[in-house]
Amino acid sequence: MTPTPTATHTMPRMGWFSRAEAWLDERGKGAWIAAMVLGFIFVWPVGLALLAYMIWSKRMFNSSCRNRAMTRHASHGFKTSGNSAFDAYKADMLKRLEDEQHAFESFLERLREAKDKSEFDSFMDERAEAAKSDDNA
Repeated sequence: MTPTPTATHTMPRMGWFSRAEAWLDERGKGAWIAAMVLGFIFVWPVGLALLAYMIWSKRMFNSSCRNRAMTRHASHGFKTSGNSAFDAYKADMLKRLEDEQHAFESFLERLREAKDKSEFDSFMDERAEAAKSDDNA
């Protein structure tokens, strides 16, 4: 008998830079800022390089580095817990929350439109009053 080769799924090895980037991403924006400050303190070109990388990769302006990693995982849908009743409840609750969010966003849009309309109406009224006073003078 000859042994059959087993299929092993090997993950591609990440370089030190990719591992460091993933490690900092897991800890969030504060870790990136701390690494940059320490880089400036000990070896200023390293701090400058980290600052440039943070700006270039848009990590400086994101709400959190962790959101990027979570978004990648969330795009696959939610994992089942194994409990079908809980999964159904969770799906229903998520749908309800999405509906509420949509309703709230449409409410805010209507509120903004009403405010804009009232501001425009008051502007037009002031303009009409100014035109009347100019005609009377």
